[in-house]
Amino acid sequence: MPRRKVTLAYMSNQSERRVSFNKRKKGFFKKATSELCTLCAVDGRAIIYSPFKSQPEVWPSPEETTSVLSRYDSLPEMEKTRYMANLESFTQQRLDKMKKELSRLQIENRRKEAECFMYKCMAGIKKPEEFDMSNADVMRTVMKKTTTALNLRMRELNIAGPNNSAISRSQNNH
Repeated sequence: MPRRKVTLAYMSNQSERRVSFNKRKKGFFKKATSELCTLCAVDGRAIIYSPFKSQPEVWPSPEETTSVLSRYDSLPEMEKTRYMANLESFTQQRLDKMKKELSRLQIENRRKEAECFMYKCMAGIKKPEEFDMSNADVMRTVMKKTTTALNLRMRELNIAGPNNSAISRSQNNH
């Protein structure tokens, strides 16, 4: 039978809150011990302060936790903060990444617009005079790539010979 979804909200009933806390604490310690520490071979420790006990609960023991905290405290500051991120640096990294993605998409969009305009001109739908010259560099690149692809295809067809087209060649392969 599947578990029902639990709504995460503050429990106003003190006894229900205590029971839920003890169940979740037990599950948390289990995850920390048997799953995280065993599977990943890491030193995991947990300290939980709760309103239900006067002293914090420390897993697995206060002595082992103290030794791990001492090792951490003895690390150079650079080592301690190497993988840490505050909200400001995290937001800045996300913003930089999104700016790069926006720039890439804008370039790709300009290229596709130029390619579409070129094909519309070839089909007689648009006139070359309607082209916005601010995108001339993009159009030049699109035309160069298209010309290169056409020249390559023409060479392939010429190699196949006038009587032996690439179409008949591909049919023979199947």
